[in-house]
Amino acid sequence: MYSLKGDGIMELIVDKFNHFTRFYGWALSVSDKRVADWFLMQGYTPTLVITAIYVIFVTKIGPAFMKDREPFKLKWPIVIYNFICIAINAHICTSLLYNTTMVGYNYSCQPVDFSDNPFEVNIAKALWWFYFSKCVEMLDTVFFVLRKKQNQVSFLHVYHHATMFPIWWMGVKWVAGGQSFFGAMINSFIHVIMYTYYGIAALGPQYQKYLWWKRYLTIIQLIQFFAGMVYGLQGIIVECAYPTWMLWTSLVYGVTIITLFLNFYIQAYIKRPKVETKGKQEKLQNGEKNGVANGHSEPKKEK
Repeated sequence: MYSLKGDGIMELIVDKFNHFTRFYGWALSVSDKRVADWFLMQGYTPTLVITAIYVIFVTKIGPAFMKDREPFKLKWPIVIYNFICIAINAHICTSLLYNTTMVGYNYSCQPVDFSDNPFEVNIAKALWWFYFSKCVEMLDTVFFVLRKKQNQVSFLHVYHHATMFPIWWMGVKWVAGGQSFFGAMINSFIHVIMYTYYGIAALGPQYQKYLWWKRYLTIIQLIQFFAGMVYGLQGIIVECAYPTWMLWTSLVYGVTIITLFLNFYIQAYIKRPKVETKGKQEKLQNGEKNGVANGHSEPKKEK
């Protein structure tokens, strides 16, 4: 009896696997032929393997490796890395802006043009660079781990890096143009600002006075996610001649990212300052009563 059940389950698994294989083969057959031979575009396996290695390293292998070691001092590698990311994202943003303007892209509804028009090919190349940049940017987390900044390796951070890379493989494979350009263009623009911030921060504590705008960086990141969602939603409403499955995928993903970023903003800039203010008030009260705060004498104010 159990053998029959086991055989039935195995037959079901094999049938589903075969069904998926046929579907995947069909999907590849209708993908964008222009990108078929580009690096990492032949199949999904390399992208998924890189993503899996990233997640395992930053959550398991890396922390275990660093457990009994001193943090690596990576000031200049990190500075160089950040400015490389600035250059990549600046190229993506300017290339998309220029080429979409040259072919007159519609900011409300823009179908994908799979032709060999040089401007369209350049748009596809810029989107490939956007996809590939999400692999390069995984080094953000690797640097955190090697510097033993594990508190920076939050669920939001890992989720964002581990999902953007495989999602944009699909974007480049099937929709390397059209509506896809907008999200990539504004995200790469925000990343120019973001990696400028990180690059300055990596130069050392003496540059902290120039980084007063961290909170506003988070705000503009939230604004770009909202803008991307509105853009995708109106594409669905006006029934744009662009793959609806990609619009819905972007919309659902956008909801998860906005939820996590909003939670981060609330925790970092609303709740935490209140807790710190309360703690300071308690220290002052204790200092007034006992003359000490956390084991240190309160300095007297000079008149």
